[in-house]
Amino acid sequence: MASFVMRVWLADRPGALGSVAGRIGAVGGDLTGIDILERGEGRVIDELTVDLPSEELIPLMLAKVAELDAVDVEDVRPVVAGLPHPLIDPLEIGADLLRERSVGSLFCSLVAGVGAAFGGEWAAVVDPEGPVVLQTSAEAPPAPWLEAFVTGTRSAAPGPGGASSANDVAWASLEFSGLALLVGRSGRPFRARERRQLATLGRIGDHHWHELVTRDGMRAHPARSS
Repeated sequence: MASFVMRVWLADRPGALGSVAGRIGAVGGDLTGIDILERGEGRVIDELTVDLPSEELIPLMLAKVAELDAVDVEDVRPVVAGLPHPLIDPLEIGADLLRERSVGSLFCSLVAGVGAAFGGEWAAVVDPEGPVVLQTSAEAPPAPWLEAFVTGTRSAAPGPGGASSANDVAWASLEFSGLALLVGRSGRPFRARERRQLATLGRIGDHHWHELVTRDGMRAHPARSS
């Protein structure tokens, strides 16, 4: 058996997912996982994990699904070893962030973690006031692009602790530090659930940043802690 993740748009009504599952079963496939990414305005976006007897059956499966009304396939990709788990990975990354003992290592862990959790091609931590790029992955766009992106989108930013998305870039505004956390990928737009998870990871990192800065300040000025 070969496993795949298929991202589909469905009508948000009873039986819509069952119809898709029936078409998958008609080609010998098995629906083994369902993850709701976003819903609204009568539509729902799901990621379905599908087991097929052979990769060659994908075109036939897609043809069967395309026969259904109000169903659109956005993306199909193979399940490979190490593929990010949409629920477990963000929890593990949050725990890893809290183990960091310096601001520098926290930023490194944050960039690496969100890149892995969301299948990102790059991630970065940027200071909008600089703007200064504080930490990036190796594949991130050049610093001037990151700075221009943050500056250009800041006016449309969500409230502190929230996250927004511009198709292939999702970003979160961090409350305590005032920084911006970005992650980018091509081919799959970021959806509501992913943006909420990014905002949550950003809040965890932001609160730990505040703890580390406060601790370092007390060490530098011990009289203040007495």
